[in-house]
Amino acid sequence: MNYRQLGRAGLKVSELSFGSWVTYGNQLDTKAAMDCMAAAWDLGVNFFDNAEVYAAGESERIMGEVLKKLAWPRLKYVVSTKFFWGITDGPNEKNTLNRKYLMNAIDASLRRLQLDHVDLVYCHRPDPATPIEETVWAMHDMIRQGKALYWGTSEWSASEIMAAWQIAERHHLAKPVVEQPEYNLFHRRRVESEYRHLFHDIGLGLTTWSPLASGLLTGKYRAGVPKDSRGAIPRMQFLVAELTDAKKNAAVGELEFVAKELGCTLAQLAIAWCAKNPHVSSVITGASRVEQVKENLKALEVIPRITAPILEQIDKIVAGHAD
Repeated sequence: MNYRQLGRAGLKVSELSFGSWVTYGNQLDTKAAMDCMAAAWDLGVNFFDNAEVYAAGESERIMGEVLKKLAWPRLKYVVSTKFFWGITDGPNEKNTLNRKYLMNAIDASLRRLQLDHVDLVYCHRPDPATPIEETVWAMHDMIRQGKALYWGTSEWSASEIMAAWQIAERHHLAKPVVEQPEYNLFHRRRVESEYRHLFHDIGLGLTTWSPLASGLLTGKYRAGVPKDSRGAIPRMQFLVAELTDAKKNAAVGELEFVAKELGCTLAQLAIAWCAKNPHVSSVITGASRVEQVKENLKALEVIPRITAPILEQIDKIVAGHAD
């Protein structure tokens, strides 16, 4: 495993990490989650991603139980959580980044995670109803109080990230150091174009999600929706149209030939391609079985095999299908 700096921040994270979206509390119980996290840890993963909203807090609770049982030294691992959607009802509890919600949310997350601090905390979406200055001050205070060490954003626009950074710079507050965007072969524009100047101007780091495009880039949807797939889960039905897109699945078929040339699976190729981007600090992977964890992390061996000619070949295949 290689460890990359989180943008210009001093924190180092494993170039492939392990996330709990979809699985924890929905598909995995504590025992299965512990097995997967332990397998990732044994292969060098030091960054474990979570969010308040995942399974309405159950994902954090399960991860907290796992961390307590595994008893790794706290300095050895990095844990994140995210706030915006909320998990209780009320005018200051949903879809907000106001100070009242944020200061309550971090305390509740720490209780579920059984930690005295998280390493990274993200503003999970932008909140146009709350002044960015209010949010920046709340995140700064969260860090000053020792409840989080670094903060960042997820799916914010470049202008919103820069506005937050400039407010922090002007008032000598803790600055956002990382963004967590979707990034894969079919979803590229924001990372490769919109954020381009932020990498140089403010040293933004990236922890990217959905490297497999919700499973599309595994090739499993080329013949429809398998019964045991994410697309078959009732609450994930909103993904089906994208997963079964005929043109994208045809491109996936062409990518399979590239994967065979490199001696890897389609999934390993897709993950390695994301990690090949030098601006990506860590690619967040997910799995519901130990075997999946091990297979995904074999992408580490593929990263150095993706040469400039291979990148050009991949770009030609996905041209016209990416946004």
